[in-house]
Amino acid sequence: MDTRSPIEIRALRYLAQREYSRRELEQKLAAHRDSLATETLAAVLDKLEQQGFLSEQRMVEQVARTRRSRFGSQRIVHELKTKGIDGHLIDGILPTLKETELEAALNIWRKKFDHPPATREERGKQTRFMMNRGFSMEIIQKVLSHASEEST
Repeated sequence: MDTRSPIEIRALRYLAQREYSRRELEQKLAAHRDSLATETLAAVLDKLEQQGFLSEQRMVEQVARTRRSRFGSQRIVHELKTKGIDGHLIDGILPTLKETELEAALNIWRKKFDHPPATREERGKQTRFMMNRGFSMEIIQKVLSHASEEST
């Protein structure tokens, strides 16, 4: 016999698919709570955290791992902030992101361009692309100078 409430069952279904931050899961469940009180939703989320089903630390690690191959640390940090992740958890993952940043930027740049910019317009295009992916100007300049060195 299952003693879980319908909202808790729905939350577990969501968490079985992927990791969620508390705020994301709360927003998702709020649409389905019908006449459920906010305190009840908060109690369900607290219970899931205590049981280890809801973990923002795991969520941060998952986002960093899956997004690293496509985005820079600035974009990943922005995404985590919009998901409602605490600053101390973001600060904890930032050193790991920073140490792999240049390698990730080079891989992304090679996949998209694979040749150094020949004109000023091309350099601007490549720079904007990398900035939109969340890389700092310092990293972008290192990538472009590394590409120029490789081609000569």
